Amino acid sequence: MHFVIMGCGRVGSLIATALDADGHSVAVIDMDPKAFSRLPANFSGRRVTGFGMDRGALKQAGIKDAYAFAAVSSGDNSNVIAARIAQEVFHVEHVVARIYDPQRAFVYERLGIPTVATVKRTAESVMRRMLPPDASVIWTHPTGEVSLVTATPEESWYGMAFPIVEELTGERIAFVSRLGTIIPARPDLVIQEHDQLYFAVAGNNSTRLRDILTNEPNFQD
Repeated sequence: MHFVIMGCGRVGSLIATALDADGHSVAVIDMDPKAFSRLPANFSGRRVTGFGMDRGALKQAGIKDAYAFAAVSSGDNSNVIAARIAQEVFHVEHVVARIYDPQRAFVYERLGIPTVATVKRTAESVMRRMLPPDASVIWTHPTGEVSLVTATPEESWYGMAFPIVEELTGERIAFVSRLGTIIPARPDLVIQEHDQLYFAVAGNNSTRLRDILTNEPNFQD
């Protein structure tokens, strides 16, 4: 998949490097060519010098083929304008903007632009919102008997109560990461957009959970 990142600061360079290392096609836009020095020497993606709000720069970065776009420069206004251009002009389905001002963030979320805030957590949050639904093992006990699996469900799971999710997956939800807050699993909780679920599973294989959550729920009589 192709990803376009606006801003090659600490967050942008972290995201671009991680996506490139995973074998994705990546283009990074920054108005300061010196910013690209933050990228590793083996970075294989495109470096585009220009403004992320400029349509020419976006086209040069391959925005028309982008699966997702992230605006993570140091300016709130620039990030939001660029995100809206990517979303409304180039029809990129997955768009996220970094916003420093929490009051603005609320407004932009209402406009349909997911927002995030602060370096390592920001990079991880942006990537979660850019990448398709998935599940992966993040910790395994030395015995190999128990693992913690993080999963991002497909949108058809939104609104489903945790007990039903556990019944359909056969796995226990330990907690959920929601809007930067960790919440222990409770029977009254339902899956919301951008939730990151954490399951305690037997063994260390996330394939089955991934296959279930990346598809529509399978209700059986």
